[in-house]
Formats: sequence, structure tokens, C-alpha cells
Amino acid sequence: MQAELIAGALGAEIKGISLKDSSPENWKKINQLMLEHKVLFFRDQNISPIEQINLAKRFGPLEKHVYVKGLDEYPEILRIKKGASEKHQWGETWHTDVSYNTNPTKVIILRSRKIPPVGGDTMFSNMQLAYETLDADIKKKINGRKAIHSSLGASAFVDKYEEMEGNGNLDEYSNSHPIVRTHPETGKKILYVNSMYTKQIIGIEKNESDEILKEIFLHQERLDFTCRFKWTENAVALWDNRCTLHQGLTDFFPGRGLGHERIMDRIAIEGEKPS
Repeated sequence: MQAELIAGALGAEIKGISLKDSSPENWKKINQLMLEHKVLFFRDQNISPIEQINLAKRFGPLEKHVYVKGLDEYPEILRIKKGASEKHQWGETWHTDVSYNTNPTKVIILRSRKIPPVGGDTMFSNMQLAYETLDADIKKKINGRKAIHSSLGASAFVDKYEEMEGNGNLDEYSNSHPIVRTHPETGKKILYVNSMYTKQIIGIEKNESDEILKEIFLHQERLDFTCRFKWTENAVALWDNRCTLHQGLTDFFPGRGLGHERIMDRIAIEGEKPS
């Protein structure tokens, strides 16, 4: 097994391993690599839905999305589909998945089924590094504080995208989490806010909170914190959702990705309450 770094901040492409093997021994290797690199990429992994589910279960209980319907036969799998004529794709803003939940997602396993010839890469950003390099004055302002994460506007999860099917639920979910959380396995400090779901810092006036969060969001998007993955069919990305942000790029234009479908299968593993 070989790990090739794809950027300085995070990310490694793993070769010489099959994800069909979900044995405890294989999972331990994968989990250790994930903790080290935060996001892993595997190519030429023609795994079945059951094999994807079996691997995911090694990380913990599987999570069902509160708004989007899973596959009929495999409800744990969320099919993310961009129609051929769509210019946008699901997850196109920097975010960490479902941070509005009491126990946000721990790990995500995303497998490509059909991809456009160009466009639709996924970017990831290292939130441990973002915290370590954060301005000292901002660190003081957020020290010990929590922020509200909300799913307000949930209809956009499906209404904006032609091929995404909702499950009928439009309730709002809201939870407060530490702005700086501690990774439960590595003990490292993580900057745990995101521009999609984080609404306000508790105990600070809204205007000041907005200014602080705006600075943090810009900091989180620094290119030197990121890596970028160009998908191929039957590729798998596996990442630690607790310490990363990600976004799917929407660079689809006539003759350059537009006119082609993009189909991905996503499984999420439920995490713990941030602390």
C-alpha cells in the first residue's frame, strides 16, 4: 500500500488497497491514514453498494439524511445526481456536512458512478491548519464560545437541483457547537464553523458576530489550506468530516462539462457531539 500526497495541506491518493476488503485489519489501515491525511482518494474501486455499506459500518452507525431520500434498495446510500443540463451540483458551497445536527457526520465515503469529461472536481480544506494559523485577536474573541448551526432554508437541498429527491421533511434543525472543537481521536484543535450552516456566535451581538464569522470564513477558504481531486469513474473519496470543509465545484460550461451527467453515491457515518 502506497500513499501519495496530492497537496501540502491535506489529502493523499492511496494505491495498492481494495475497498472490497472491509476486514478489521484493512479498516484499521484506512482509518489511520484518514487521521493522518484527513481525506483519502482511491481510484479504480468498482465496489458494490453492499461493499460500500460494509466499509462504512466499520466507522460506526450509518446516518440517513434528514432531507434527501436514499436509494430504495439501499436507503443508507444517498445518490447525488447532476442532470446533463444542470449548471449546478449538490454541495457547491464550502461546508462540513450536517453541522446543524446534534451529532454531525463523522466520516463520508463518496463513490463516483458517472462523471463529466471535465468539471465537477471536489475541493477540501484543513480546519486544523485553519485554527493553528488563525489571527490571535480572533482566537481570543472566540475562545470558549459556541455558535449556532441551522438548516434554515432546507427546501434548497432539493428545490435547487432537478435530480435530487426530497423525503418530504422541511423541518428546521438547529444546534450549538463549540467554535473550536477537539478532535476525539487525535486531540487536535479544529475550527468548527462553516459558511453554509453557521449563523451566529452565542453571547456576541449579531453585527459583531457577522464580522467575526466573515473573517473566519474567508480564512477557511485560503488556497494553501486546500487540495483538489479530479474525479474518474469508480473513484472513492473518504474523508474526516470533523476536521475538514469541502465543496463540489460547479464549473460546467457548454463544451466543458455541460451536457453530461454527474452521479455519485454517498454514505455518511454518524459522529459524536462536538466538544
